[in-house]
Amino acid sequence: MSSGSVQDRLVQLAQTLQFAWFAGHVTLLLCTLRYGLSALFFQFSSRWAQFSYRTAFVAAAATYGIVVYKSFRARQKSGKPSSPLALATDENVQYLFMSLVWLFYRQYVLAVLPYTIYSVFHVLTYTRGVLLPTLQPPPPAAAGQKPAPSALVDSIARFVREYYDASMTLVAGLELALWVRVLLSAIIFAKGSWIILFLYTVFLRARIGQSTFVQGMIRQLAARGDQYANRQDVPPSVRQGWETAKAVLKQAHDQTDLNRYISGQPQAPPKKAQ
Repeated sequence: MSSGSVQDRLVQLAQTLQFAWFAGHVTLLLCTLRYGLSALFFQFSSRWAQFSYRTAFVAAAATYGIVVYKSFRARQKSGKPSSPLALATDENVQYLFMSLVWLFYRQYVLAVLPYTIYSVFHVLTYTRGVLLPTLQPPPPAAAGQKPAPSALVDSIARFVREYYDASMTLVAGLELALWVRVLLSAIIFAKGSWIILFLYTVFLRARIGQSTFVQGMIRQLAARGDQYANRQDVPPSVRQGWETAKAVLKQAHDQTDLNRYISGQPQAPPKKAQ
C-alpha cells in the first residue's frame, strides 16, 4: 500500500474489514475514557455514562464479531468443520458472547476494563504494523534486508513487548474480581444478577481452562490462601473449610472441562482474543 498519495492509501485502508476492527477498538477506548470520567464523579446513571458504557460494548461486540466472522470464513474456505463445542473454545467467541451480555444487562464498572486493556494493545499493534507504514512507508531497503523501522514504531514495539504480560495478568485479576462482584450482587438478589452470575461463570470457566494468565492468578490466590490457613493463629475449622473449598472447586473444575466432551482427538490451541 505504498503507491499513491497518503490520502489514496488511507482511503484504500479504510475500506478494509481490518480497519473497521481497528476503528471499533478506538471507539471502545474513547467510550471507556468518557465513562471513566462519569465514574470518577459517581455519575453512573447519567445519560453520558449510560451512552458511553453501552457504546463501548457495541464496539466490543463489533470488533470480536469481525474476528469471529473472518475465522468462520477461513474455516469454510479450508473445508474444516466446526462443532458448536469446538466453536465455544474460541476465545473470540467467548468475548463476543460476554460483550453482548454486558451490553444488555446492568452496568458493572469492572466489566469494561479487560476489553479496554485488550483494545490498547490491539490499537498499538495495528498502528505500528499497518497505520504508520501507510502514512509514511519505510524507505526501500537493500536486497535481502528488512526496511528499517521508524523510532515511533520501535517505541510502540518495545512498549508492547515490555508490558504485555503484566497487562494480561492484570486482565486475569480483573476478570476474577468481576466474578466476585457479580456474586455479591447475586447474594443480595440484585435484578438479573443470578442470570449474569451463571453466564459469567461459564465464561470464566472457559478462561480458566485456556488462559495461562488466569491460571497463574488462581495459583497465586491459592498460595496466599494456603499461607493464611496454615498460620498458627488460624482456627482448625477455618483451615478445614479452606481445604474443603479447594476440593469442591477442583472437582467442579474437572467436571466442567469442555475437552472431555469434545471429540477425543487433540484440540488445536485456543486463539488469542482479538
